[in-house]
Amino acid sequence: MSDEPVFGIDVLGAIEEISPEDWDACACPEAADGGRPIDPFTTYRFLSACEASGSAAQHTGWIPRHIVARAGGEDGRIAGVIPTYGKTHSQGEYVFDHSWAHAWERAGGEYYPKLQSAVPFTPATGRRLLTHPDAPPGADLALMQGGVRLTEANDLSSFHITFCTEEEWVRGGEFGLLRRQDQQFHWEDEGYGDFDGFLASLASRKRKNLKKERAKAVEHGVTIRHFTGDDIRPEHWDAFWTFYQDTGMRKWGSPYLTRSFFEIAHDEMRDDILLILCERDGRWIAGALNFIGRETLFGRYWGCQEDHPFLHFETCYYQAIDAALALGLVTAALLPGVRLDLEMYLFGDILAVGRGDLGVIWAAAAGICALIAWRWRGLIASTLNGDLAAAEEHDPARERLILALALALLVAAGIKVVGALLITAMLVIPAAAARAFARTPE
Repeated sequence: MSDEPVFGIDVLGAIEEISPEDWDACACPEAADGGRPIDPFTTYRFLSACEASGSAAQHTGWIPRHIVARAGGEDGRIAGVIPTYGKTHSQGEYVFDHSWAHAWERAGGEYYPKLQSAVPFTPATGRRLLTHPDAPPGADLALMQGGVRLTEANDLSSFHITFCTEEEWVRGGEFGLLRRQDQQFHWEDEGYGDFDGFLASLASRKRKNLKKERAKAVEHGVTIRHFTGDDIRPEHWDAFWTFYQDTGMRKWGSPYLTRSFFEIAHDEMRDDILLILCERDGRWIAGALNFIGRETLFGRYWGCQEDHPFLHFETCYYQAIDAALALGLVTAALLPGVRLDLEMYLFGDILAVGRGDLGVIWAAAAGICALIAWRWRGLIASTLNGDLAAAEEHDPARERLILALALALLVAAGIKVVGALLITAMLVIPAAAARAFARTPE
């Protein structure tokens, strides 16, 4: 008789079908003592606010299908939960899988609906396989197996787990799921103490630029205020709702969250919210919404009604860092979104080239120039005549290898730019060549 634990699987049509105590015992057991959860987004309060407000609901393309694993069978105690949704689109996931969807459809399949384990509208990395601390071994695998079976039973195209931890990423691969990688940028407190301590750690030029930016952001009479807990008033939410709508309309076409989400979030988790608002001439002109975890301040949404230089960075980044230091948090996760698409590398993306990429490109170019200058005579001799190279005591095979490695390094360093140039050439050259033979604009 096998000693392996047996798990029963339940599928919930709404998070209200499980008690807050049972869900949070798996999602945030560290908060049982009354403290803050490590991840506020997988708590019952946040997910319930998404569903109760109509933000994550069937009519918005987020159909709750939360998976519950029970140790010992369907009537056993809860060993783990996983927030899961049937999706009829890919909006609000911050994972750009549209190329997968298009490829699937070109092959004759239907990519939607799919099954998605995620926190709605939130690209915050954290646990997704929410196992109870006392769960028997294998509870995480049971949750993944439950997702696969739910996908198969409903003839869905695929099962996805996004923004999971590295440990879950490894376990998922061992289970047989395909792995993908993204990148995020987090600020971490390295013992700075306060914002001045953080500034002191920067190079002189960066420190001066940052101070200038902060001064420029508020030079037109802008005052920035922080609100949390009972200090957040209805008029603050009214102002932020206006900002959020403006950003949502410009970025997504319509906001993901409804007005009632913010009302429910205020009632249920205002002590875990930091609202940063900017005031000028007696009225609110901009704001940023942050959620407070046990160790991390999560920056989520921003909006404004007036544009001022550097006000966005001041409100969303510098003020968040200042607040994280004041709260004794070790990380500020600034999460407007995550962008890493394979097409960016296959076809290039000029907009994805950052300062770090430019530094790598310049360093690689300098290294290649130095290498060619060092091996110039041998490279020329090996290219023109192998016997001549051998007579001059150069190894033609070695010189060709050096040249190939230099070319590979150049392409690897500048692939984003090279890909964009290639695609541009593919678009421009045929049209330019055809122009000589065309008699009409058509």
